[in-house]
Amino acid sequence: MTRPIEIEDLKNINVLNEPQLSPDGSRFAYIRQTVSEDDEYISQLFIQDIDSDEPVQWTFGKERVSYPRFSPDGKWLAFVSNRKDKPQLFLLSTAGGEARQLTTFKNGAMQPVWSPDSARILFTTSLEKDEELTAPEDKENKNEDTKGKEPLVVTRLKYKSDASGFLDDSYKQIGFYSLEDDKSVLLTEGEFHHEPGSWSPDGRQLAYSANKKEESDYQIISDIFLMDVEDRKETRLTDGEGVYSQPSFSPDGKKLAYFGHQKEYSGATHNKLWITELAAAHTECVTKDWDVHLGDSAIGDLRSGHPSPGAVWSKDGKSVYLTASVYGNTNFYRVNLDGNAVELAAGRHHVYGYDVSPDNGIALLAVSTPVNPGDAVLLDLNSGEQRSLTRVNQKFLEEVALSEPEEVTFKAEDGWDIHGWVMKPYGYEEGKKYPTILEIHGGPHAMYANSFFHELQYLAACGYAVLYTNPRGGHGYGQEFVDACRGDYGGKDYTDLMSATDQAVEKFDFIDADRLGVTGGSYGGFMTNWIVAHTDRFKAAATLRSISNWISFYGVSDIGYFFTEWEIGADLMSDPDKMWAHSPLKYVKNIETPLLILHGERDFRCPVEQAEQLFVALKHQKKDTRFVRFPGANHELSRSGPPKLRYARLKELENWFNKYLK
Repeated sequence: MTRPIEIEDLKNINVLNEPQLSPDGSRFAYIRQTVSEDDEYISQLFIQDIDSDEPVQWTFGKERVSYPRFSPDGKWLAFVSNRKDKPQLFLLSTAGGEARQLTTFKNGAMQPVWSPDSARILFTTSLEKDEELTAPEDKENKNEDTKGKEPLVVTRLKYKSDASGFLDDSYKQIGFYSLEDDKSVLLTEGEFHHEPGSWSPDGRQLAYSANKKEESDYQIISDIFLMDVEDRKETRLTDGEGVYSQPSFSPDGKKLAYFGHQKEYSGATHNKLWITELAAAHTECVTKDWDVHLGDSAIGDLRSGHPSPGAVWSKDGKSVYLTASVYGNTNFYRVNLDGNAVELAAGRHHVYGYDVSPDNGIALLAVSTPVNPGDAVLLDLNSGEQRSLTRVNQKFLEEVALSEPEEVTFKAEDGWDIHGWVMKPYGYEEGKKYPTILEIHGGPHAMYANSFFHELQYLAACGYAVLYTNPRGGHGYGQEFVDACRGDYGGKDYTDLMSATDQAVEKFDFIDADRLGVTGGSYGGFMTNWIVAHTDRFKAAATLRSISNWISFYGVSDIGYFFTEWEIGADLMSDPDKMWAHSPLKYVKNIETPLLILHGERDFRCPVEQAEQLFVALKHQKKDTRFVRFPGANHELSRSGPPKLRYARLKELENWFNKYLK
């Protein structure tokens, strides 16, 4: 006898992340994250033989583990853990034994990358200008942290980040740890953030990305750089005008593959594959004729910021392996250097992680579906045969009844196709009508996908049908589609959603047109605000981490000063009238729909003042509204926020919709 999914099933869901193959392809590692009984996130390292279905847990305790990486010779497994405080680099022998801590840096160490000879491990750490790599006990930072207790002096344009809070004067640098010398060496310097890429096959060069513009806060770019490890000589390979990342050397070391674009459509530009021939200094965009976004654009509420391996070269150096976001799926492809793309793992699914062993002709994929949070799948690169290797949620999936969404294509007012899904409620009975909730994703340059989504399943378990779509502005449907909402927020993206709602009511007789609700977060929160300011068809609404006023957003958001220009097509100096015209707050007097406002108090992406303005404007008019503030929560509340606050957030949603729709 199965049961409906519950809020606190977040404790029963195991999230499989970062699948990694051993060099000989005989076994694999992965991270399993869950929520403990005392409502804390824990993530542990597991190892499993390819031909076995019995995983072995290699780390224990309440710490969080990430970035498992086998050494090329197969003797070692490096990983990152916060065992003592900051995340630091650890090393395990693949023969077993205790883990050895390699770094004790003031700000931790992340993103390990092995050198080809297994002698060095690349890492990143944050350092202030001219600061050396030293352990915390060698500095005064063992004293009580005074951050937040002293005046904060701000001189930079970009002085805060939703992920990190208020920024200090440190920058991300790259170094390596030498196993032979048992010491760490710093490679980069300066007031620039560096992102690692890869070692050359001979271990003499590094490829990485960075924004080294003098006024980097004003110019949102990222270049690819090449460094000679011995003399630290650095060469910029890209033109200083685009956004490029994740460089990877070909097997012969003669080419470099990386992702990026030249900002033709600002932040809505498709990510493409670029190849640079190093000797000739010739660069070509290989996928210029493939109208898809490379990488994973799917959203959900079980993962936040999971690492991507980027483009992985084939054994012969004639192609690369990667993922792409296409029509509500994230699939795995081989892209030849002539631009021809071959889909290797097709299906209604979300490939959210992968590792490739070209020498062994296999790939290891992390795959989610609407009714499975995720498992590891082995893919034969030649035959295309797939085999599931794990069942990390077997017990949970045997206990709960999940709703299998039905894919639907709606027609927009101008004839464009709008892709979406409809979920039936738990306990569905033929002939009955059910209250229905329209969910709207954030971004907007992201996409709902054939992936597990706890919130959607929970609303279905509460007795609601759930409608969710990818209106114009979302990834997965071509460059014209993803760019179509820029400068038109609240225009055709709004009518797309209304058309989808109209047609869903017509197509599915179980949807009760008189009991409709709407909710969304971030851009989805903006759109929820916009919808209730322009129609009364919804009987209840919930807006999460939303935007209500683009004029104030420009100055208070960590991305506001460039995002408003990119997305609204205006900035505070040139066209405040346009910013106000696209602000839901301008139309607040029209709102009659009962509106629940949920917002994290530490959200620096869409700051809480956006919610405060909306709430006060509504309350001053004595409208039906409720404002819930989540202490310490940032923009990622629904995905990686404190579990207790995530439970409370979902309960607020349930109670609000129950009050008005049932």
